[in-house]
Amino acid sequence: MPKRTYQPKKRRRQRRHGFMARNSTRSGRAILKLRKRKDFDTVFQEGHVLANRLLVLRSVPNELPHNRYGFVTSKRLGKAVVRNRVRRRLRESVRSLAAQPGWDVVVSARARAADADFHQLRKAVVSLFVRAGILAEGAPAQESPS
Repeated sequence: MPKRTYQPKKRRRQRRHGFMARNSTRSGRAILKLRKRKDFDTVFQEGHVLANRLLVLRSVPNELPHNRYGFVTSKRLGKAVVRNRVRRRLRESVRSLAAQPGWDVVVSARARAADADFHQLRKAVVSLFVRAGILAEGAPAQESPS
């Protein structure tokens, strides 16, 4: 008798695999990412640059009905655990904002971002989005359900 491998039930498999599962955060809302080098190069070459002491934001309009985000965390921040923590915090900060659609945005973390907590990073992200005109000054941020 051949050895049987475990296969999850179809419904369970569909929840864990697929576009929304790969791109969503815990609250379920997807963040569409910049994935191709060409897209990153476009933002870096043609994008408008704004910075504060924690982050650098580069943005360029796109022709799409949604925003795409990219996050840059260099080895200057620290080891992989620190870089991933900063990236997760930035992703959650951006996800909960009510941004205007049609932008490609790259958020680069500076070395000081490694020591910042979530609230400091969120405040820095909001201020850069307002200065860039991607987030209206009076627009409320969506609250995360927790």
